[in-house]
Amino acid sequence: MAASMKDVAARASVSLGTVSNVLNHPDLVATSTRLRVEEAIRDLGFIPSAAAQQLRAGRAKVLGLVVPDIANPYFMEVARGVEDAALESGYVVILCNSDEQAEREDRYLAVLESQRVGGILIAPVRKSLKPLSRLLQHGVAVTLLGNAAISHDVCSASVDDTLGGGLAAEHAIELGHTRLVWLAGPRDIPRVSDREAGLMKAARSAKVHVTRIAAAQMTTAAGDTAMDSALANGLDATALLCANDLLALGAIRALNRAGLKVPDDVSVIGYDDIEFAASAAVPLTSVRQPKYELGYAAAKLVIGECEDPATHARQRVQFQPQLIVRA
Repeated sequence: MAASMKDVAARASVSLGTVSNVLNHPDLVATSTRLRVEEAIRDLGFIPSAAAQQLRAGRAKVLGLVVPDIANPYFMEVARGVEDAALESGYVVILCNSDEQAEREDRYLAVLESQRVGGILIAPVRKSLKPLSRLLQHGVAVTLLGNAAISHDVCSASVDDTLGGGLAAEHAIELGHTRLVWLAGPRDIPRVSDREAGLMKAARSAKVHVTRIAAAQMTTAAGDTAMDSALANGLDATALLCANDLLALGAIRALNRAGLKVPDDVSVIGYDDIEFAASAAVPLTSVRQPKYELGYAAAKLVIGECEDPATHARQRVQFQPQLIVRA
């Protein structure tokens, strides 16, 4: 039978608390006592548990990754970047799906904290950092994914979504479109509001009208439903700009059902440039984000803070989007 801490304590004639201090806080133990306990550990072949090692380090070498939609290929590519960076540094990743629900996001954050994860990467479903304040106060490293930090207390890795929204609008306007539709997702999602801000700025500059319709979620089904409803209400537009590619693919399905051809009757532009965008029946023009690089950079930021919280400088890493023109 493997030796236990109780066996070590008995062999060294010390308390369990002293053995624990030798393992986790050796500076608190007198040298002679520490040497006696270490000799007992060697004699008995005692191996500290992983949990004890985590306690000594303060937190586990585990990262929590909280994303709003695990079914979206965009976040799967981001997760690959996070996982590769984590593996290089000896960390593992727990993936959590908030399903674009603030309450579910809060529950995951509480669970991750209770598991004493070293750090958390999160693509939040709301703009406020208040839900993260408890984590920061308790020493959990936090890095925001996909939107710029609005506090100097938090690192972030993001894409300039305001620029991306502008690129999509400018492309449609350059093609001669004057009746644009913006198919948005929930307004509270930071990346959605940033894309909308860029798009609207470009439209105002060109004096082009934009009709805004909103989907309940950032999914293909939600895009289909929102577009179906808008068409039933007499929506008249020649170009459709979507908050992500899944919304665009759902909207195209609704347009096809209504007898409208893409791109002959309506031009469609997506956002994210997921793999399906290029392989769609009509290859989709989309604003590309460096998904893998984004996840990798975010993980490096949070790991840097986990490893050396005292000297780690808060950073904002921002990538530039690129318009990918297709059919």
